[in-house]
Amino acid sequence: MSDLTVDALDAEDAKLVTLARGAAGRVQQPTGAAVRDGIGRTYASAAVDLPSLRLSALQAAVAQAYAAGADTLEAAVIFGADGDEEGIGAARDLADGVTVYSVIRKEVTRVV
Repeated sequence: MSDLTVDALDAEDAKLVTLARGAAGRVQQPTGAAVRDGIGRTYASAAVDLPSLRLSALQAAVAQAYAAGADTLEAAVIFGADGDEEGIGAARDLADGVTVYSVIRKEVTRVV
């Protein structure tokens, strides 16, 4: 694990931070997530907390990618949380070696 800032990420990973932050902000949730699939498409989501369905933000973003036909992931960002065991597990279902970052404010930690 290494601590970075958002400014130190490459442009594609920094874009995931922006998408994850935006997904959280749109629905006024504290957490959001974004993933990039193997051909560069991106998916972002906030957590889903309905009476009959609960998904972490990363689980929801992975589900969107999978439903759109993604068969692998290159990277994932969890915004507003230190980690997400279930979400990381879902991301690993598509790509065992996926890079996952946690972003709190502008501080970035590589989780996986």
